[in-house]
Amino acid sequence: MSSATLKRWLRPEVYPLFAALGVAVGICGMQLIRNISGNPEVSVKLYCSDKLNFIGVSRVNKENRAAGILDNHAEGEKYAEHPLRKFVRNKSPEIMPNINSFFADPK
Repeated sequence: MSSATLKRWLRPEVYPLFAALGVAVGICGMQLIRNISGNPEVSVKLYCSDKLNFIGVSRVNKENRAAGILDNHAEGEKYAEHPLRKFVRNKSPEIMPNINSFFADPK
């Protein structure tokens, strides 16, 4: 990159934009990896490096596609009730509950 390009784009005013875009791309990538690796409706065939020894179970095959809807409610429940959801289930839906209660509940 030339010096003029660096001076134009790597200013301190642009750092928050880079940070916001980086966080957004990170969240999207994390969700894609979570869906590919953990979704009970999606799985792939896993082989060893020699392409002969089958390791994983594949639900993406002709028979299961023809079946339409798979009856795997237990796996779906496990996927939907991930640890983050369990953690925030009984929390109040506030970003800063202490500050909100300070201003909302006078003593």
